[in-house]
Amino acid sequence: MVDWDVYLVTGESLSAGRTTREVVEAAIAGGVGVVQLREKDRSARERYEMGRQIRELTREAGVTFVVNDRVDIAQALDADGVHLGDDDLPVPVARELLGPEAVVGRSVSTVAEAEAAVTAGADYLGVGTVYRTDSKADIPEDDHGVGPERVAAITDAVDVPVVGIGGITAENTAEVVRAGADGVAVITAITRADDPEAATAALREAVRRGREA
Repeated sequence: MVDWDVYLVTGESLSAGRTTREVVEAAIAGGVGVVQLREKDRSARERYEMGRQIRELTREAGVTFVVNDRVDIAQALDADGVHLGDDDLPVPVARELLGPEAVVGRSVSTVAEAEAAVTAGADYLGVGTVYRTDSKADIPEDDHGVGPERVAAITDAVDVPVVGIGGITAENTAEVVRAGADGVAVITAITRADDPEAATAALREAVRRGREA
């Protein structure tokens, strides 16, 4: 059973001088449920070496571990699954390569994309960007995110877990969960925090408040 409440997407260049291992260790202590190895500015070899450390930590803690984009690296690390975007392998191909037990996620931003991803076999969806974010270099300046309203429309249309991503903070998490998200995915809300463990715990608490509301 995957704990979707708080989903950390790694990024060592956005980690305030800390290593990804240090951030993941702190996030695990704070109650993170999923860790995604992203590290887009690193080579495949570097991502693999970083992933070996993260796989060890997550396996020991019982935390779900997925790899962004790279099915081959997910295979090499014996990851729990992979998260795919528009330019990556199709969901059915990733499923065939990783097997029926793998967790295969898909990034979407519209209801039509969400429905297509679920039809293709995605196990969960990352919906966003919900709010304006600076963590992705390809976001236009005038893009302020799809908003909680789109999250609500997508969660109404599909029957798989949904996590909101993009500009998520402890302050707006409850709003995203009230819209129907099963959890929130973040980069800098944890990686840049003065105390990543406390930041993770604060996000979990915000998810809880959103559900109660």
